[in-house]
Amino acid sequence: MKRLKLEPRPGWVEIAEEHGFFFHHVNGEIYWDESAAYAFTLEEIEAGLEDPAQELADMCLDLAGDIVSSEELLETLRIPREFWNMLRDSWQRNEPSLYGRFDFAYDGHSPAKLYEYNADTPTALFEAAFFQWNWLEDSIKLGTVPQDADQFNSIQERMVETFASFQVEGLMHFASMKDTEEDRATVEYILDCAAQAGIRGKALYMEDIGVDEQGLLIDPDGVAIHRLFKLYPWEFMWKDDFARFLPASDTTFVEPAWKMVLSNKGILPLLWERHEGHPNLLPAWFHNPAEAPPVADYVLKPLLSREGANIYVFKDHRQVFMSEGIYGGEGFIGQSLNPPPFVDGHGPICGVWIVGGKSCGLGLREDESPITGNLSRFVPHVILPGPL
Repeated sequence: MKRLKLEPRPGWVEIAEEHGFFFHHVNGEIYWDESAAYAFTLEEIEAGLEDPAQELADMCLDLAGDIVSSEELLETLRIPREFWNMLRDSWQRNEPSLYGRFDFAYDGHSPAKLYEYNADTPTALFEAAFFQWNWLEDSIKLGTVPQDADQFNSIQERMVETFASFQVEGLMHFASMKDTEEDRATVEYILDCAAQAGIRGKALYMEDIGVDEQGLLIDPDGVAIHRLFKLYPWEFMWKDDFARFLPASDTTFVEPAWKMVLSNKGILPLLWERHEGHPNLLPAWFHNPAEAPPVADYVLKPLLSREGANIYVFKDHRQVFMSEGIYGGEGFIGQSLNPPPFVDGHGPICGVWIVGGKSCGLGLREDESPITGNLSRFVPHVILPGPL
């Protein structure tokens, strides 16, 4: 695994915008960064990332089955009681999951270590699935990377295959929040993948979802929402005006209600409890402020949080870093500190995508900070033949 310095494609901004990628810069700072790329060997990808992610995905499904049947564990994860039956019904009906993303620290030598599982509303999908492949094809033509360069990336194909397996009849709605350009573009991309699978889709905003006289969800045109893809976290839905109607609605959600348990960082200590010593897991525990953590160097993460918010880093039991945010009211978990492998001042996080239950692609974000947040840069990757 190496970080390569490369020459960006001429006119890459125009190329990005031709494909609807308008959030290539965020708040004036570059987000998509093709002045560098991470190079891997095939062995590093397959044995170091793809196989561990698949194993963890299977472990998480086993864990989900335990959680949904345990009131104690649902309480521990702070999932509201009024959603327990909905969650269990969703699991028992085997409602399908579309995708998720495991975030790892990985240096190409030591086993990849799981930071978290973005199991409900993972972002950076368009960048990983489509635009970095577009970059690879152009870079091969330009001679920036070798002709036989490849990429760990069958995300889009898996998206289409998984949507086809849903066997949707009638209309499927696809929702994001207003005034979020990245989310809107991501939903448009996902809707296009669904269309390739033969699904008739309709985009809308979460803020425009209503409820009819029977308590069923409807779109602004009064059309019933029987199946809804939502780029919107379940813990946000708990607090919405229509929250009380959700358990009795006939809407099938993607991601399904049972994903509430896997999108919760409480799965990290539960995984460690069941698989202590697993090479791809970090020691983790439910944080009790009245008790000393079991290690001196650690991080605290909210049970429910997004985009690297409200993370606290401790060394020798002293706080050395924190990220701002609005999360943490439900409590925290602790996790042994394992910084990303900084290369020339850049700390990469390897996001391995799970689509339709299968490990199928990689996207990398990097930052100079110890915490990867919503402004961290997306950097493409290549698989190169032979030794790096």
